[in-house]
Amino acid sequence: MVNTLTIHALKISNSEFDRIVKANPDWQFEQTAAGELVIVSPTGGSSGRRNSNLTRQLDTWSSSNNLGVAFDSSTLFILPNGAKRSPDASWVRRERWENLTPEQQDGYPPLCPDFVVELRSPTDNLNELRAKMQEYMHNGARLGWLIDPQTRQVEIYRSEQAVEILNSPNTISGEDVLPGFVLDAIAIFS
Repeated sequence: MVNTLTIHALKISNSEFDRIVKANPDWQFEQTAAGELVIVSPTGGSSGRRNSNLTRQLDTWSSSNNLGVAFDSSTLFILPNGAKRSPDASWVRRERWENLTPEQQDGYPPLCPDFVVELRSPTDNLNELRAKMQEYMHNGARLGWLIDPQTRQVEIYRSEQAVEILNSPNTISGEDVLPGFVLDAIAIFS
């Protein structure tokens, strides 16, 4: 479940956001472009297992080539619109990653990943996840998947295209964004 703390008339700077995060190490935070502080609830066992499988598959593919860098759900990105988001899994093309300074790589990378995945937990609000996926696309993501294990449905988001819905797919293709990557969706749904 996502709880939102709206802060009126107070803009939180990056250093203030860092202080909140460091003062609350057991919590995961995001921040919307409008300045709303989002407290992300921890996942349950089934969602954690699914996310681990998803991240492992993406990282295994990414490690087998030199095309880019894969990230897990703990990585917070600062999107071009100023939002701070942590997709459940993501990937950035190598040249974009290497254009960042070492300080930017060590901190919250100031970019939107090329590829993002949100894996719906039983307590997640589907409309909020869909809005988050649209935010990624508007900020430069080239491909995104919203995976809903409860309905065995996958929403495919692509730059400047209508959302495609897959029902109970066995696999999901990384298309030209992640050439050669094919997610074993059965492992995620089970």
